[in-house]
Amino acid sequence: MAVASPPNVVDLHERRLDRTVLRTYRTQLDIDELVLTDKPARVASSADEDLQREIEASGGLTEPLLVEPHPNIPKKFRIIDGGRRWNNLRVLVDQGKESYRRIPVEVTDQTLSDDERLRVWIYLQRQHRAWDAREKEMVAYKLVDMQGRVSAASMIGVTMRELDKLVETYRISEKFNSLRDPNAAMTWARELMGVSKKLLTPSVIDAVVKKVNQKRITSSKDLRKLRAILADPVAKSHFLSAQGDIESAMLRLSATKKSPKAATAPSDLGALIEAMKSLPWTTLQQLKGDVTLLKKIEEAESTLKSLRKALT
Repeated sequence: MAVASPPNVVDLHERRLDRTVLRTYRTQLDIDELVLTDKPARVASSADEDLQREIEASGGLTEPLLVEPHPNIPKKFRIIDGGRRWNNLRVLVDQGKESYRRIPVEVTDQTLSDDERLRVWIYLQRQHRAWDAREKEMVAYKLVDMQGRVSAASMIGVTMRELDKLVETYRISEKFNSLRDPNAAMTWARELMGVSKKLLTPSVIDAVVKKVNQKRITSSKDLRKLRAILADPVAKSHFLSAQGDIESAMLRLSATKKSPKAATAPSDLGALIEAMKSLPWTTLQQLKGDVTLLKKIEEAESTLKSLRKALT
């Protein structure tokens, strides 16, 4: 049930957000007067130190939170947009920085319907740079569950095919549960979804997820090599085995699918070794501590390890 606008509120103004027109007023509220909403449920619980520094440098928020009167709790207001900013203000207040208790807000004159709230929130998120970077897949997944596929596609502004891909990407991202940075799971999922749908069978997805969680694949960009591996029966079979990984599977690609230089690998490897042996000690001294070179050496060690494993 909608909550009527407070009788002492003046200077209401209209704000058009896509097809929804809101009547709002500006004020300040105590941080404890604000409550997060779970429709749609945004991941707003994680602290962001960069955002906290930005808030402190500006002396507070430069953009007000959009809130609505809470339908069930008197004198409380529910956050429509700005949960992440509210959460990081809470961190600052909990650190004893009481000057951040009063928060600038834009208050709607009444509680929105679920449909209005969703449309407003999605419209605002699409204006933010963070939308494409972190949240589109999650929102698609949540909306399909709440509103159904047709309504979800309409709200986000994508085709049904694009919606299904967003949802599947989010589902896959949830399986990458051992990454140091949980936000990186979406990057891994997007790289995996870049593989042809015909090649991306459930067994392939399970194998990739397992090897990533075991830290046997450490770079999401390496998943691009699956396009060649999965198209080759021998390389694919090896990758799906318990012993297989990206590099060892690449070594099993059919000769016709390798570059012409692959056939000369033994002689090229010998030439490389001789070249390294012939480096003057003065050159080696100059290269000491070179971060780029050390990284290249680590890559070479990993490749040689996979080569030895494949040949033995």
